[in-house]
Amino acid sequence: MTLSVPDELMAGYLDFYRNTVLRKLDGLSDEELRRSRVPSGWAPLELLKHLAHVEMRWLQWGFAGVTVSEPWGDLECRGGRWRVGPEETFEEIRAFFEEQCDRSRAIVAGARWEDRAATLGGKVLPEGERPALGWILFHLLQEYARHTGHLDIARELADGSVGE
Repeated sequence: MTLSVPDELMAGYLDFYRNTVLRKLDGLSDEELRRSRVPSGWAPLELLKHLAHVEMRWLQWGFAGVTVSEPWGDLECRGGRWRVGPEETFEEIRAFFEEQCDRSRAIVAGARWEDRAATLGGKVLPEGERPALGWILFHLLQEYARHTGHLDIARELADGSVGE
């Protein structure tokens, strides 16, 4: 029997990383959530907001072609630093993140791996130039894996916590 990568495996890994990100942030004070411990200057709360927007950009805006009001709302300017306003709370950003993940799950549940994105960055390109859902999901998986590693370091520096 030839094995393929089933939808359940990808969904399971994405959910594992989504949950790990939230576990890494649980228990941090508001000060630690907003404090950068790395030279590049990002803070854990900014990373969570970034991941919420990554979900939105790739699956709602890009793959499904849904109009979203602020696809780059995690950035000071497109291509710039991540940002979280002083009025934004962890609870609000966490709820936004969870909402985007739920929307992503619904989109993926109604599609096939070979289905092509409706747009790419809001632009409608020829079908062959638009990524397939499978490519998008692998991209999201590597983004989560990388950023979860970043949070591992930030959390260890914050309070010594290590592990998944």
